[in-house]
Amino acid sequence: MKVAVLYICTGKYSRFYTGFYESAEKYLLKGLSDIEYFVFTDNAELAKTGNVHFIETPCAGFPYDSLFRFEMFLRIKEDLKKFDLVYFFNANTAFCQPVGKEIFPDETGLIAAKWPRRNRQFPAFYPYERNRKSQAYIAPFQPPYAYYMGGINGGTASAYLNMVETCAANIRSDYMRGIIARVHDESHINKYLRTHACKVLPPAYCWPEEWAAQFSPIIIFRDKVKLDPSFGKGRDRSLWGRMKKGVGMLYRAIRWYV
Repeated sequence: MKVAVLYICTGKYSRFYTGFYESAEKYLLKGLSDIEYFVFTDNAELAKTGNVHFIETPCAGFPYDSLFRFEMFLRIKEDLKKFDLVYFFNANTAFCQPVGKEIFPDETGLIAAKWPRRNRQFPAFYPYERNRKSQAYIAPFQPPYAYYMGGINGGTASAYLNMVETCAANIRSDYMRGIIARVHDESHINKYLRTHACKVLPPAYCWPEEWAAQFSPIIIFRDKVKLDPSFGKGRDRSLWGRMKKGVGMLYRAIRWYV
């Protein structure tokens, strides 16, 4: 079985590459597939190995490197069609234990992960796109609801490329009309998965490193802020900052129904 792994590490995110690659080579689908990595980066100094394809990609900065990721993937669409499965992993992904066929998609052709803990909230508090003019808009009063993360997803080449093409077109349509969805590409993934079923990975396969867990995570997302405070993007983590965030969440939750 041939598997393509998509990975973006432009700008300061390139510091995560070695840890990602080494842990993937140690734990990801060992003995089950031949993996080739497609790495979108502006760092020409990253070590080159036989199963890694480096695709020169300028750093556009936040949020554009993430927002337009699907357009990046379409640059190698014809290459990806040659693979059985395609997966995307966030730059700060690290594999902690063996990952096997449990991440293969089911009959839906897609796999994704719900944000741990968030899906225990009332759906009005999910960070859905609330702008009705956006292609990522999700309306109230239309359950069931779930909130998926953007950091891990994949599937068969055909099913995944269908998602990539749809999300890329919708994001570009929004952008040309001056709209950027609230959580960027993640907002558009959530809109797509409202109408396309997928296999859902357990929390152990998508656990933030900084969160305490009563189990041993299999895949983690490294704590970027611990590595470099600038990854916090200026977020106010003080008590006052958390209070303002809570008030904002409540306001947006109420407005969803208005």
